[in-house]
Amino acid sequence: MSPRPRRWTAAWLLLPVLLGACGGESGGGPSPAPESDAPRALPAGFTTLPTLQGNPLTPEGVSLGRWLFHSPVLSSTGQVSCATCHPQAHAFAHDTPLTRRGVSGRPLARHTPALINLAWTGELFWDGGVKNLESLSLAPLTHPDELGQADLAGLLERLASQPEAVRRFEAAFGPEGLSLGNLLRALAQFQRTLVSADSRYDRWRRGEQGGVLSHQEQAGFELVQRRCGPCHGTELFTDNAFHNNGLDSHFGAGEDVRRGRGRVTQRAEDDGRYKTPTLRNVARSAPYMHDGRFATLDAVLEHYRHGMVPSATLEPLFQRGSAPPGLSLEDGEKAAILAFLETLTDESFLTDSRLGPPEAP
Repeated sequence: MSPRPRRWTAAWLLLPVLLGACGGESGGGPSPAPESDAPRALPAGFTTLPTLQGNPLTPEGVSLGRWLFHSPVLSSTGQVSCATCHPQAHAFAHDTPLTRRGVSGRPLARHTPALINLAWTGELFWDGGVKNLESLSLAPLTHPDELGQADLAGLLERLASQPEAVRRFEAAFGPEGLSLGNLLRALAQFQRTLVSADSRYDRWRRGEQGGVLSHQEQAGFELVQRRCGPCHGTELFTDNAFHNNGLDSHFGAGEDVRRGRGRVTQRAEDDGRYKTPTLRNVARSAPYMHDGRFATLDAVLEHYRHGMVPSATLEPLFQRGSAPPGLSLEDGEKAAILAFLETLTDESFLTDSRLGPPEAP
């Protein structure tokens, strides 16, 4: 019988950035970690990493999820992994607007979003089409242009023929071991540990060494709080809600993906609304918007200044009476915001080998 999976106590919920280090058994404390194995920081004001009831974080579960995320074994061709379209160096986003890196070679309908601080969000995807991380991976797993896995039973059979996969599943989930549900749970556990909160901005907020912001960067922060705050004002730099920010004036009907949130709710008042992406690591996650139409942050701010188009569901924040919709930003204000956004780059998140592919045993 496989050993009982270990659970982390609350104080060690972030150790899984995956050291492979062992937390204590339920009720016992873990041994002190070496300095190089220090847990990742949480955003200011957050003290725990949320988990879904029935899928607590364990070192073995996160380790399995990490292995699955970086392994091409999940794809129908055996050549594409989750990480293929979510590379760590780009904040787990992709650097092309509508990538062709999936199994079919066809362009995807939407830009691959960054995977950052997902533990604190509910509805996922650009349109909120899934409710939690345990559901998230099923869509790309089975989508014909992504991992293309039409035969899930066949996938489980292939995994069952690999001793390493069997060992990892049993270590994570005990005797029940390998199943589709446990595969999705493991991927969810790993993605919950993709926590970014150690940028220069974060060190400035915590008063730590290296946490210095220039006068221009501080001015940019204040501008983001005042002018962009309704959508990006929290320490997560997203409200995790859905907004129409003036990209288009027509959105299709029915199941058209151009409807955004309206495709999911089938309500006209949600047409053209998309989930607010986080600004964390935004300087490294280009291109921008749900379709990747903007290549640079400068182009994004120019859209908010001069490029927005009116529509029935446009966010009231951007409506200015008889004037064209948008935000009034002077050139100096735009420069300050751009300077501040650079401070949200978390190099440790982008380079930590514990979030990358595991070493071969």
